[in-house]
Amino acid sequence: MSESTAKETEVRNALMNVVDPELHMNIVDLGLVYKVEVDKSSAHIEMTLTSPGCPYGPYLLHQVNEAAAKVEGIEEAQVDVVWDPPWGPDKMTEEARLELGFDI
Repeated sequence: MSESTAKETEVRNALMNVVDPELHMNIVDLGLVYKVEVDKSSAHIEMTLTSPGCPYGPYLLHQVNEAAAKVEGIEEAQVDVVWDPPWGPDKMTEEARLELGFDI
């Protein structure tokens, strides 16, 4: 595993501490994190929200930025919200779908 890949895994694991306040689950298991890339000391995260009008969007983005910056060796984090592909229950882990009552 390359150093970059290992650091990306660390950032993704840190993002598991960011919990959606409405669904009470972490954003990784919810499938909101689409991409994590690390280049030296900079993390780039592409994620989405459950809906464009998500009232917790700014809060979640702040939490994602803080979680990534707490990873040792990460000095800055860039968080981009993307809408393609659209989020849906199919993006969640099987455990998250079961816990939230989705039958996919």
